[in-house]
Amino acid sequence: MFVENRLRHLVASGAAESTVLAPVPWFPGRTPPRAVVPAEERRHGLTVHHPRFLAPPGIGMYSNPLALHGAARRALRRLVAAGAGFDAIDAHYLYPDGVAAVWLGREFGLPVAITARGSDTSQLPHHAVPGRLIRGAIAGADALIAVSAALAEGLVALGAPAGKVTVLRNGVDLSLFRPVADRDAIRAELGLAGPVLLSVGLLIERKRHHLTIEALRELPGHTLLIAGEGPERAALLALAERLGVAGQLRLLGAQPHARLPELYGAADAMVLASSREGWANVLLESMACGTPVVASPAWGSREAVTAPEAGLVLDEATPAAIAAGIRRLLAAPPARAATRAYAERFGWDETTEGQLALFRRLLGWAP
Repeated sequence: MFVENRLRHLVASGAAESTVLAPVPWFPGRTPPRAVVPAEERRHGLTVHHPRFLAPPGIGMYSNPLALHGAARRALRRLVAAGAGFDAIDAHYLYPDGVAAVWLGREFGLPVAITARGSDTSQLPHHAVPGRLIRGAIAGADALIAVSAALAEGLVALGAPAGKVTVLRNGVDLSLFRPVADRDAIRAELGLAGPVLLSVGLLIERKRHHLTIEALRELPGHTLLIAGEGPERAALLALAERLGVAGQLRLLGAQPHARLPELYGAADAMVLASSREGWANVLLESMACGTPVVASPAWGSREAVTAPEAGLVLDEATPAAIAAGIRRLLAAPPARAATRAYAERFGWDETTEGQLALFRRLLGWAP
């Protein structure tokens, strides 16, 4: 969603056009049919192509760059043969997408910019084959974008020249994410009373929802809503039962993006316990809705949360630290209007101008 939002705002500037190649991993019997993810679609005025690439279970980490490259290469050849012309490749995630993008750039004679976003810089480089290919993509890319200054430092540590890296943070859609008109009505509709906490993210290990659930033992009377779906759902429910906090937990499942402002509005605080985040968009979304945050010290958190009205960043992410941070924040919560005003500094305009400047520089075009 945040990749799409950045591109939407870039194209809305009127200074750039884009065609999207978003290859979809596929393996017989394990992935959705084309009726779920079509070969081509239109989203927000953008044409999005979804070529399939084979992703065998268990070895996808190693086979995906080659397979993704092959699918994208065939699709790009068809587009060029049909008369499409491109000036540059804008790739997201170093691996496997950025690796494939650099190979495409060499073949088609196009400059390549890759945006690094988190685990592609902090985790995957520790694996032998992905690490070697990631370092090759860093060397082969014409420009690198980091969504936070901390992530930029991670790129430099992987061998990127500092002058090759541009920091362009993610923004927030201030028209969608805004304070709700009647907060009490939404809380009543959801049957909420007392302090309400919200976490938003996939139910996967990296999001560490289990830490926030464990923190509920020290937060009697608090309700935790988790918006997201994933493989850890059963384990999280079992944990809550074992700890005796199941009555304080609601797993809401995957939620439409347009529904999130109501959930942020109903909450008194948004909790992010992730172990790794390049730039956590949920922090900005929550603050734009007037809801302060309690965030783990993941990459980007201290850059997004820099004032008391935004919330606070923990020194460590443990159940005790999360509970203490929540108690501290809710003991003297900032005015919701002040939290919203803080978030208004993080619209997309600055990021869009930064993108345009970078691509003009790559192409040797005057502004």
